[in-house]
Amino acid sequence: MNFASSSAALDAAAEPTIPLDGAHVAAGEAGVQIDRLTVRFGERAVLDDLSLTLQRGELLTVLGRSGCGKTTLLRFIAGFVEADHVTGRLTVAGRDLTDAPPHQRNLGLLFQSYALFPHLSVFDNVAFGLRARRIKSGEIARRVADALKLVQLGDAGHLMPAQLSGGMQQRVALARALVIEPDVLLLDEPLSALDANLRASVRSELKSLHERLPDLTIVCVTHDQDDALVLSDRTLLMRDGRIAQLGTPQELYENPADGFVARYLGAANLLAPSLVFPIGDPRHAEREKLACLRPEQLKIDTLGAGPLHGVINAVDWYGATLSVAVELDALPGLPVLVSMQHGSGRQPARGDRISLRYEVDDVVLVRP
Repeated sequence: MNFASSSAALDAAAEPTIPLDGAHVAAGEAGVQIDRLTVRFGERAVLDDLSLTLQRGELLTVLGRSGCGKTTLLRFIAGFVEADHVTGRLTVAGRDLTDAPPHQRNLGLLFQSYALFPHLSVFDNVAFGLRARRIKSGEIARRVADALKLVQLGDAGHLMPAQLSGGMQQRVALARALVIEPDVLLLDEPLSALDANLRASVRSELKSLHERLPDLTIVCVTHDQDDALVLSDRTLLMRDGRIAQLGTPQELYENPADGFVARYLGAANLLAPSLVFPIGDPRHAEREKLACLRPEQLKIDTLGAGPLHGVINAVDWYGATLSVAVELDALPGLPVLVSMQHGSGRQPARGDRISLRYEVDDVVLVRP
């Protein structure tokens, strides 16, 4: 990764560039390549024969439930995995790092705890890795100043961590990860310690930073689907140590591979195709798959105006949107969710008899 190559994307008067020392990545070369990775603790396979390639400059978010292997994947790239059994090959920026110790991998790390040294100033926290590499003091000063400006903390070098907000501490930790000019930036739940409003703000800053540094490969582990939808070039959803689906956030949302993916990337109504497709449609008789309808694809209408009929049994208000639970006559006991904009049409009420309509072309068939 070469920060200097990103200078065309930066305003030279406001945004610094940080030149790269050492090995360069050849154009078009993969940023990260993992071949047939298996990690076992005793008899339990945390990662099972996983292969993955990230292009240089790609931002990948890794999603999944607790215990699915996403953090172990990140720790393998960083060189921190200690397990009973590890097989597989890791290549980063064209170099085989499978057996390299962590300090020789040239990776930037940002964890949810930030791990700032409380007794060191912002400047000294960011400079710590450079001093460990015995960089000359003049070069350290320049590169730390550039890194702090890059994360919009150019005037904060003299402050102590205790004087900073959570969002500012997170940006200091990010500057410390970037100042060593890493081939890959690894983010482990970087936003989970922030409140909702600050989380959205810092998420936008990370997206902007990635746009300004298009050669920097980033792997971000998160449990938050909004992180994946907003930040990702591609999203990797994991399940039980394997890849459930890999693709753009839009691909995972609009064309989920199965019911697990559909539900993880937002609310999904999974119905028997015979309920959703009209007689005569070849999908009506499908028995191996389910019909996936997102709540926003369903529209509430007067009784008889749509193909599905039922009664509203709950209406939840979320500010700009309403979430409406409808118990279908043909599917008692399993409410269908409908999402609608607040104030758009007649307000639905519990107990109303209604019909649901939708566009058949919007329905996706998925494996259970």
